[in-house]
Amino acid sequence: MAGRHGKGAALYAKKHFGAEQGVGEGPTGRAYAIPTKGKKLERLEWTEIEPALERFVQYARDNPNEVFHLTPVGTGLAGHSMEMLRDSLKRIGLPNNVLLTASWINDG
Repeated sequence: MAGRHGKGAALYAKKHFGAEQGVGEGPTGRAYAIPTKGKKLERLEWTEIEPALERFVQYARDNPNEVFHLTPVGTGLAGHSMEMLRDSLKRIGLPNNVLLTASWINDG
């Protein structure tokens, strides 16, 4: 939520897609921030991440001409399991304009 973008996929988004410092959720640069840490960089519970993931998916549905590359959000520095993420995505469903990155392969 702090929009620090200092490590992992968030740092990559900052360097390569213009994610802006201070934007913790939503469109930023040519990216979309999904928070996995709080304002004080504390780990967010999955019950806090999943609604943000749902908002991202709705944003992607509302913007069908844009393509989004989804990393295994919440499974790195935030420490949640791939199983939790996969279960959430099965329930939510992904539109065709959301592509999974190569980091999903052989992960979990």
